[in-house]
Amino acid sequence: IDLFLNPKIKNLLPNPFQLIDMKTAIERTYKSIVSNENIGIFGDYDVDGASSTAILAKYFLSINQKIKTYIPDRQSEGYGPNIKGFHNLIESGSKIIFTVDCGTSSFEPINLAKNKKVDVIVLDHHQSDTKLPKALAIVNPNRYDDTSGLNYLCAAGVCFIFLVALNNKLRNEQWFKNSNISEPNILNLLDLVSLGTVCDVVPLVGLNRAIVKQGLKIIKNRSNLGLKTLFDLCKIESKPTTYDLGYKLGPRINAGGRVGKSSHGAEILISEDPKKVYQIALDLEKYNKERQNIES
Repeated sequence: IDLFLNPKIKNLLPNPFQLIDMKTAIERTYKSIVSNENIGIFGDYDVDGASSTAILAKYFLSINQKIKTYIPDRQSEGYGPNIKGFHNLIESGSKIIFTVDCGTSSFEPINLAKNKKVDVIVLDHHQSDTKLPKALAIVNPNRYDDTSGLNYLCAAGVCFIFLVALNNKLRNEQWFKNSNISEPNILNLLDLVSLGTVCDVVPLVGLNRAIVKQGLKIIKNRSNLGLKTLFDLCKIESKPTTYDLGYKLGPRINAGGRVGKSSHGAEILISEDPKKVYQIALDLEKYNKERQNIES
């Protein structure tokens, strides 16, 4: 009962390496950080995709890594990795590409990356076929051969578990100490993980409950500029609730991918520039009204 009413991350956090391919993903990412390679992140245009993109981006930026994000346009490119998007990331110098909330069935783009000697790491939660693309690692609790029992996680949850393992690896290798970089507190990213979890409507069981419970506390601190700006815009004064995430913030972040600019959702969650964030928030507000009008 206590675990249900007061779920704590530390009591519910699984061993990340229960997930197939996690070890390969961590080793390759560690190598990329040590050699200071450019990191590409290809996300989906919904809230879970935007949150997942922002979780990885914010973590890598906090430890001084160079990143490039790409969110496809829903109308012209459709869902998931595509040749154009991968070309864009590879041409901008990415030596390793993460696909978040997508990629489990993207054979062609992943082959393209492989031919160009760029490793792809898939962090996803969508059901897989028995045939998988030739990515370097596919970390997905809904892979047909995964037995971790974490199939209730959304992509943001998978990205969080990935960062738990990566942060641990960097600490054990004394990378923070040797690079003179202070270790990021990844619990501060739980605002984004809880946003993705609530808006992707995954069941609030196990670790997901702890993520949302702790995430709401982090959101209350308003440390993420994008979330803070959206909260102010929606005039949410009180303690934020799951209702606020699911029915106020979620639709606005989603609106960019539906009727506006698909990169806006991830952009507002990543950016630290108050002027830019405010402008994106106004755009999303406008797009959301447009979406409501179309729907009604």
